[in-house]
Amino acid sequence: MQFDSLGLKAELLRAISEQGYTQPTPVQEKAIPVILNGHDIMASAQTGTGKTAAFTLPLLQKLDSGKREHRLRALILTPTRELAAQVHQNLRDYGRHLNIRSAEIFGGVNINPQITKLKRGVDVLIATPGRLIDHMQRGTIDLRQVDTLILDEADRMLDMGFKPAIDQIVRSLPKKRQTLLFSATFSKEITALASRFLVDPVRVETSAPNSTVEAIAQKAITVDQKKKRELLSWMIGSENWHQVLVFTRTKHGANRLAKQLESDGLTAAAIHGNKSQGARTKALSEFKDNRIRVLVATDIAARGLDIDQLPHVVNYEIPNVPEDYVHRIGRTGRAGREGVAVSLVCGAEHGLFEDIRKLVKVPIPTEVVDGYEPTEPNSREAGKTNNRGQQQQRSARGNGSGRGNSSGRNNSGGRGNNAGSSRRGRSNSSSRRAA
Repeated sequence: MQFDSLGLKAELLRAISEQGYTQPTPVQEKAIPVILNGHDIMASAQTGTGKTAAFTLPLLQKLDSGKREHRLRALILTPTRELAAQVHQNLRDYGRHLNIRSAEIFGGVNINPQITKLKRGVDVLIATPGRLIDHMQRGTIDLRQVDTLILDEADRMLDMGFKPAIDQIVRSLPKKRQTLLFSATFSKEITALASRFLVDPVRVETSAPNSTVEAIAQKAITVDQKKKRELLSWMIGSENWHQVLVFTRTKHGANRLAKQLESDGLTAAAIHGNKSQGARTKALSEFKDNRIRVLVATDIAARGLDIDQLPHVVNYEIPNVPEDYVHRIGRTGRAGREGVAVSLVCGAEHGLFEDIRKLVKVPIPTEVVDGYEPTEPNSREAGKTNNRGQQQQRSARGNGSGRGNSSGRNNSGGRGNNAGSSRRGRSNSSSRRAA
């Protein structure tokens, strides 16, 4: 199927062609006609399969067909600043031949320029829930004429505690509207949210819920917590990885790991919620331009980072919530490209990774690297309690997270020296147990 068979107007088809796309992805093929017909939709697809275009293309067509008064008619809610910026960029790319005004608003930056943009008039607004409520309380935004609401990465918004904010925002919208809910994963909470806000939605699924992209080669390496940093630097150097996105659990851990990698001779930067928007934008830009070799991020960056042909993602620490694993590794293997996702699993994270295996339902081979054989006992309790966060993070910290030493091997590996590259990861038959 080609894009021109989906009922999109010539201006949109021209913009799509200029972006280098010829065929729609499965979620675009299924969702675009449904949205153009005015139905509410509840859509799930694997991360990196084109969900953003699946709602921005029909939205732009809908906005262009009405009077061009530049009044707010469409609201897109996203969980993070990075995702808001990405959606806004995609909207501008696809709408470049249309007279559509758009704006993005999120926290962490001066609110006054946002107020100025809103006063000038916009057709579509991309917003994070917290900053949108700030504008609502200030009276600087009018939601009374919004006829399309899009909840992007709705599961992540619930994970981040935005449910009360979403409820408040939706109460301020007209009851008669089209509502589109997009998510990489479905859960009972998402289904409940959809039942409250959507009217007779068409459900679109292009893969099993919580599945991971087939193009991503996933593997786990069992290693003691105190040796993770040393192993990570050695892998990057010996395998000559030039662009690596590394995930940690905490902001402090991200800062510490980035500094340690720098001391190993690797150019690195950290990105997380405590960084200013300017610092986050700068780090991401330098990473995309290959001026930074390693970007260390917390889960705040698991959604919204769209890095063309990102080859490697590393779970330096296993996420407390299994669904976050899907979003983390979804930063690679995007749009059908190949990618590699490596998880460094210490004994205290054994239960957490078992939860991930059960969620994704695909084999994740386990390896042991010569010289980094694990000595820690496996904890089968981590990840099995309801109070995940505090207990598991304490367990991980107790094993010296990020306190690897600066050995000579670490430094040579960090500088991209292939000395020691014979120490390859081996697939240990006895270690093909759960990590």
